Amino acid sequence: MVADGMEDGEGRDGRALRPGWTTGACATAAAAAATAALFGGDFPDPVTITLPGGQQPVFALAVTERGPPTGADAWAMAGVVKDAGDDPDVTHGALVRARVMPGAPGGGVTFRAGPGVGTVTLPGLPLPVGEPAINPVPRAMITRAVTAAAHDAGKAADLIVEIGIDNGEVLARRTMNGRLGIIGGLSVLGTTGIVVPYSCAAWIASIQRGVDVARAAGLAHVAACTGRTSEATVARHYGLPEQALLDMGDFAGGTLKYLRTHPVPRLTIAGGFAKLGKLARGLMDLHSKRHAVDLDWLAGILAGLGAGPELVARAAGANTALEVLRMADAAGLKVADTIAALARQVALDVLDGAPIAVDVVVIDRQGGLIGQAGP
Repeated sequence: MVADGMEDGEGRDGRALRPGWTTGACATAAAAAATAALFGGDFPDPVTITLPGGQQPVFALAVTERGPPTGADAWAMAGVVKDAGDDPDVTHGALVRARVMPGAPGGGVTFRAGPGVGTVTLPGLPLPVGEPAINPVPRAMITRAVTAAAHDAGKAADLIVEIGIDNGEVLARRTMNGRLGIIGGLSVLGTTGIVVPYSCAAWIASIQRGVDVARAAGLAHVAACTGRTSEATVARHYGLPEQALLDMGDFAGGTLKYLRTHPVPRLTIAGGFAKLGKLARGLMDLHSKRHAVDLDWLAGILAGLGAGPELVARAAGANTALEVLRMADAAGLKVADTIAALARQVALDVLDGAPIAVDVVVIDRQGGLIGQAGP
């Protein structure tokens, strides 16, 4: 989420924000070092890896351990502390460990979930059910790194790589992993190896994976919600399971565009009056600092509903959208229904003919349903 008006890559004081490293990059560095040690070498410290874009960052090791030096029980472990730069990443400062062991001859590189890394339990993700939640790009990075380290030692890369994240099971409660069916810990993520501060890529990716899981589960109805209150109201109102709830946040555009090419039979969009008012105006980013509430536009909506000149003028001079809503309620004007109808039409326009039935519900701060449009 972009915080307090910051542009991507820019801090409050206008300085450039410092990028960081993904869990996948940290796991790759740890695995490369552990592989070198497994085959009798020293733990390289610092250790250099190559990212998908060709960059070669250097990582310091935070912990190292060795087991028996030879035989089926041999192992080596290295750990790297994740530095997410200036991004408010839930895993910033976490210790990412890689424990490398000999695998079956000819078996290549296989992966295990260590403590703090989750396991996939629902279809729809880019990994089969039962696999550790180490995403495809990190797997490819780790495989390349440990293969190179094995070849440097003159050995075949028939290895078991176990990735763990200290305290990962607790940290995972602050993510969408449980809803996506990733149980027992965090995911090892990253497509470039680099964390771009406040890029929102992880949030948008979680929305997309939520759609994928819902489709794989055969769910006919999903709800894209701007916050926890709207989620709770929609789940109760429609009897939706957790896997049907998409934490859209401010990313209406990203959600609708993904659904356009990955449709479900029915979509409910739910949120507060101010945020859905922005969607009704055609805005795809609902963040309060990206786009302010247009009170003149809201006043015009009231005029269209029959409000007199005095009420329209007071609405245009209001402090907040909530104040306008209260004025409309006092005058008996169903402005929330109008906002829902306009937002629904914007959503349909973005979906561009995708076979999705759309309805929109407006929720108040107490979780009440105050406006609705659609089937």
